[in-house]
Amino acid sequence: MVSTTARSLIRSVLRIIGYLILFVLVLAFSTLTFVDWTPYQETAYYRQTVSDLEHLHVQSSDNGFFLAGWSQANITPDSPKPLIPYKPRGGYEFVLDSVYVKTLVLGNTEQNTAFINYEILFVHPYLAHKVKQRIRDAGLPIDYVYFTTTHTHSGFGGYSPGLIGRLTMGGVDEDVVEKVAKQTVLSLRVSLSALDTVSLSYRKVRAAELVTNRLIANDPTDPYIRELRLQTKKGKTGILMTYSAHSTLLPSGYMGLSGDYPYYLNQLREQEVDFSMFASGTVGSHRPVAQGEGPQKAINYAAELNAVLTKDTTAHRQINGTQVKSARLPVALRKAHYRISENLRLRPWLFEWAFGDSPAHMDIHQVGNLLFISSSGELSGVFYEEWENAAQSLGLHLIVTCFNGGYIGYITPDEYYGEKLYEVRDMNFFGPYNGAYHHELITRIIAKVALK
Repeated sequence: MVSTTARSLIRSVLRIIGYLILFVLVLAFSTLTFVDWTPYQETAYYRQTVSDLEHLHVQSSDNGFFLAGWSQANITPDSPKPLIPYKPRGGYEFVLDSVYVKTLVLGNTEQNTAFINYEILFVHPYLAHKVKQRIRDAGLPIDYVYFTTTHTHSGFGGYSPGLIGRLTMGGVDEDVVEKVAKQTVLSLRVSLSALDTVSLSYRKVRAAELVTNRLIANDPTDPYIRELRLQTKKGKTGILMTYSAHSTLLPSGYMGLSGDYPYYLNQLREQEVDFSMFASGTVGSHRPVAQGEGPQKAINYAAELNAVLTKDTTAHRQINGTQVKSARLPVALRKAHYRISENLRLRPWLFEWAFGDSPAHMDIHQVGNLLFISSSGELSGVFYEEWENAAQSLGLHLIVTCFNGGYIGYITPDEYYGEKLYEVRDMNFFGPYNGAYHHELITRIIAKVALK
């Protein structure tokens, strides 16, 4: 027979096991849930965004001419800061390239949009808020801010609050944020002081052999370098260009601060023009096709892109019309869907605690018949051809960029959602159907703004 002591011990062990099982169940229930497969057209967030788009306020003016001015300012930190992204690498050990904020103010006497470009990975909402606050405090005549970055993967961090920001992005270093904001205002002051009447032209140049789809090898890419050229009355020339290849030519173990290939491409372009700004395009599933090792690989790649631009005989097409339009569309989203398996995800509260809040939106700016759209998501270039066809059918040129002061992860085609790929499993924060949702929204924006 089992003694009283033994029975008591068994009961205690069973009780402990029961408590552990209960604890695991409560923990699982409070932190995990299933993926919501409700079609996006049937959701409240979709109806909200469509309604906001239908009632979108578009600021519009037409003075019969355009004004523009540009400048840049150094934002290299005064002391080494953490390199991002990839795994935590610690502070950079040397400065290969100084990094800059570049600003282009474009508009007329009634409204101005500031195109602000940083040679960093992305613009966190915290940094965007601080920069906008400094612009307001300085009383600068800026009506809209259009953030972009070169998306270098060898840039500094220090502007990302939240747990994940602290672990992987250098957290928040107020010295970094202050310097970036201060230098942005400085650059904008110079840009505003240089405002001059400009003529605008546009071209796109095919560079298909230098970019590939890094997720699905044979899937489409956006193969074009797109370029807005600004010619001032005083004879100065500036360009704003985009391309969809990720700035990932320096390896994850590289410990130097660098602007990657966009930095070197800007340098080469500025041998021909007075000012060059590179804004990362629809990089969500695209990588560069390059040869070489280390920094020379980025230098070689920039030279190849520059050669394509120099040799191409495609004439710049004059921008038609002189109307200026600007708007900002809030984008409501499905509850956070950070997946840990095919059909299990973290509960939204846990995702928000770890990643912080990042309100999604789209910035919209049009000059003449050239339309800019910037997303908070890392859009895939797979969508671009259809967007461009929609724009062209309405007589518009189209430039789409990312990293606009919000970050909501990768936006890729829905057929990628089931693949066990980093970009669609770890970095697709608000799926499923987020690809189709954003594809529809941008198509609707093109039609909406064209009709205004």
